[in-house]
Amino acid sequence: MPTKILRSSWTAGQLDGLPGPVLVSITDFAPRRRRDLPGIHRAARRLSAGWQELEGAHGMWLWAERTGRRCGAVAVWRDHRALRGFVGWPPHVEIMGAYRGRGRLTSTTWDAESFELGDVWARSRARLMSAAADG
Repeated sequence: MPTKILRSSWTAGQLDGLPGPVLVSITDFAPRRRRDLPGIHRAARRLSAGWQELEGAHGMWLWAERTGRRCGAVAVWRDHRALRGFVGWPPHVEIMGAYRGRGRLTSTTWDAESFELGDVWARSRARLMSAAADG
């Protein structure tokens, strides 16, 4: 049976709706223990609550496999500098430290010529489904 990917509603950032080329990032976390999932979800929601303060953020979705084996985020940024700013953002650094060693984390990025939510999600979902088939 194909993997079912669930996603949150779009969380807008400062640049939501602005046109132009964007950088898309996908994080994919496979926790070793399913009992870590509630804490991971709460941590991700805390981060998304601060999304408006992130310079260069268009917005993001949280996602999870229905099975609970993988979860993560698809985020849309103005550029690599904005993504690096998020990676170093103190709330993100704290959460990454708390969950370090509790699973396998992979990430990928790509540049998109335009900012079309439907296209960004379709391409991201295809990558996530491919990773599930490979894994």
